[in-house]
Amino acid sequence: MRCFADVPGGGAGMEGEGMTNRLYVVATPIGNLSDLSERAVQTLREVDVVACEDTRVSRVLLRHIGSGAKTISAHEHNQRKAADAVVSHLRAGRSVALVSDAGTPAISDPGTLIVAAVHDAGFPVVPIPGPSAVAALLSCSGLSDAPFVFEGFLPARPKARDARLASVQAAADAIGAIVVLYEAPHRIEATLQALAQRHGAARRIAIGRELTKTFEEIFRGLALDAPGWLEARPERIRGEFVIAIDRAGEAPADAPAAAHRTFEPDALLERLLQDLAPSRAVKLAQELTGLAHRDLYARALSMGARAGPKDAREESDE
Repeated sequence: MRCFADVPGGGAGMEGEGMTNRLYVVATPIGNLSDLSERAVQTLREVDVVACEDTRVSRVLLRHIGSGAKTISAHEHNQRKAADAVVSHLRAGRSVALVSDAGTPAISDPGTLIVAAVHDAGFPVVPIPGPSAVAALLSCSGLSDAPFVFEGFLPARPKARDARLASVQAAADAIGAIVVLYEAPHRIEATLQALAQRHGAARRIAIGRELTKTFEEIFRGLALDAPGWLEARPERIRGEFVIAIDRAGEAPADAPAAAHRTFEPDALLERLLQDLAPSRAVKLAQELTGLAHRDLYARALSMGARAGPKDAREESDE
C-alpha cells in the first residue's frame, strides 16, 4: 500500500508548500459541516482567492473556518469570464480554490470550463476530494455491484425528460450499469411517476433525500413503490434528491412481471391505494396497465376507496 506522501499531489495545499500558481478543486459539505476535511479547511484558509458558485453561500463557510481569502463569482452563467479571472490570478502568482455551493465542483455543478482553461494555460489542478451525493447514495443503496452512469439533472419538460431517460437507460442497460440522477423538489413527484411507469416492478431503485442533513432518508425498493413512499409523508416533497436505478435483471425473484400490461389490475390498485389517494392510484394504474380510467376508478371505489373533491372533478372530466 502506498502512503499519502507517495501520491503525486497528495501533500499539495498543506502548510503553504508549493501553493502558488495552482488551482485547488475543493469538495465542500452537502449538508453536515463536519464532513469538511482537514485538508480542505487548510487549503481554503491558505489560498489567496476562492472562486464560488455563490459567494454569499461560500462566505458563510469561509467565515466558519476562519478563511480570509478573496472571493470571486464563478457560476453557471459566467464560467468563461470566471475562467479568465482565475487564470489571471494564477499568472500573477496567486493560488485559487474552486468551490460549489455543496459537493464537488464540476460534477453537475459549475467548474468544468474553469478547470479546462487552467489546464490549457499550463497550470496545475489539484483535487481536494470530499463529499459527493452520488457516492454517498451508492455506498448505502445496496444495489448491484456494477458500474454506474451519472446523468445529473434530467430536462425539466416531461417530453424531453422521458426521451432523455429512455436514451440514458438504454445505454446503461447495454453495459449493465446503474443510472444515477439528481432531482429537484418541484420535479421529484413527476420523475418518480415516470420511473414507475417505465420500470414498475421490473427494477429496484434507491432514493436519497437530504443526504447528511437532519432529515436524511433513504428509500430502497421497487420503482413501482417509490411514488407511494414519497406521498406517505407530505414533508418528503421538500429537500434535495439523488436517485439510483439498478441495472436490468436485478429485481427480486418474487417481483411481479415487468411488462406494463401484465399487471393484475385489482392487485395493483389494492397496493397503490395503500399509499396514494384514489385519483393518483387510478392514474398510475392506468399508465401501468393501459386500461380505461373509468373502469379502474370504478374498481377503486368497489374496494372501498373514498373519492375526495379532486377525485370527483377528475372523474367528471373523463
